[in-house]
Amino acid sequence: MTPREAAIIEFGQWLQSPAGAYVLAWEQAQLDRCVSDIFGFHAVQLGLPQIDALRANRMPHRWAAHDSLLVPAALDLPLPAEGISTQASDARVALHCDFDALPFPSQSIDLMVLPHVLELARDPHETLREVERVLVPEGRVVIAGFNPASLWGLRQRAGHLRRNLRMSGRPLYLPAAGEFVGYWRLRDWLRLLSFEVEHARFGCWRPPLRSQRWLDRYQWIEPIAERWWPVLGALYFLVAVKRVRGMRLVGLARRERLQPQAAPAVVAHSRREPAEVE
Repeated sequence: MTPREAAIIEFGQWLQSPAGAYVLAWEQAQLDRCVSDIFGFHAVQLGLPQIDALRANRMPHRWAAHDSLLVPAALDLPLPAEGISTQASDARVALHCDFDALPFPSQSIDLMVLPHVLELARDPHETLREVERVLVPEGRVVIAGFNPASLWGLRQRAGHLRRNLRMSGRPLYLPAAGEFVGYWRLRDWLRLLSFEVEHARFGCWRPPLRSQRWLDRYQWIEPIAERWWPVLGALYFLVAVKRVRGMRLVGLARRERLQPQAAPAVVAHSRREPAEVE
């Protein structure tokens, strides 16, 4: 097992905690609301098999891609086959591939969903480039990730600092592996790849607590935080559109009728020529 596969398994085990269930519930609600209004023919979810990001989507061809065969097996999840499997109870096709080398032709996918993929990717820049390559013009990418500028992110950084100073052996609140990509940083990456952010929001404002009992006690803070400090949510969720400059969608070509050319104007001269004298 590689260190990256161990990190993904650690992240999957953290999602089974009360805080992880809180995160999954919020993200599933956002995904169901978002992907139901995105139309096309082909949709792909990369990673995070604990969530069904495309269950509300109505595209005829949907893929659930994983980049490791060990991860679903370690988490007691459906195991994807090598390549494409036609056995899928929920209308999704299981796919095993590398996220930085997607097995799709260029400009062939209408929707890509990346829940926490960039945080655990080998190369997040290359993964985004692959997403841009396979998306059709005006195709959409949906990304969810942890917000470093939140109480959860601050507690995570404080835990790393204590570990470096050997002041505490307590486990971190969030999974130790992976680099959290900030929201504004991600927007800059998308802008460089000609993406335009269409919709974005933050969520999960409860304090970073471990027990379900204490998380439930702070449920009252959700509407207040969403109104007064929305950018401090523990998670961000955005939808970006692939823009292709210089491209214009046109319909069927129609033959234009030729307009009859106007006849040349005839100007009559009022001056008479002098008669010839014999």
